Amino acid sequence: MMTDERWNAIVNCDAAYDGQFYYGVTTTGIFCRPSCKSRTPLQGHVRLYESAAEAIADRLRPCKRCKPDGMRLPDEEWVAAIREVIEARYPEPLTLPVLAELMHGSPYHMHRTFKRLTGESPASLLNSTRITAAKQLLLASAMPVREVAERVGFPNAAHFATVFQKAEGCSPSAYRQQQ
Repeated sequence: MMTDERWNAIVNCDAAYDGQFYYGVTTTGIFCRPSCKSRTPLQGHVRLYESAAEAIADRLRPCKRCKPDGMRLPDEEWVAAIREVIEARYPEPLTLPVLAELMHGSPYHMHRTFKRLTGESPASLLNSTRITAAKQLLLASAMPVREVAERVGFPNAAHFATVFQKAEGCSPSAYRQQQ
């Protein structure tokens, strides 16, 4: 049960509470020690656990930063989790630092590990995921290109058109007309 005392321990990263409870964040699927230095989650997204085993049984992954189960998550599982976040949340402004924060790791380590195991950077996967979604919208709707760009997470239509042209060899409008 979430009490003010436990919430304050999470917010203040209080190591005195480590081992007394663990907290999981439903939006990331990760659980941490109270002392974890990751960004403070929204209180409504937090579940409390008496043990790391209880959090794992609830299908949460241990944080790479605070290692609440005492072990590192294998890199392959971590990269798979990063891929899942990118594919599920591609319309959001997912910069490398934001993604690293969500995945409880440093941007440099996350980028290096992801590229080593997949052969591409997280940004490359994000762009290709966005382009795939944009192609579907371009073909399935009469939505203006600007709106398609916004829907799939590009900050503006000009940037979207540049990335699309590089990936597909034609502009979004030309792609729509060819199909």
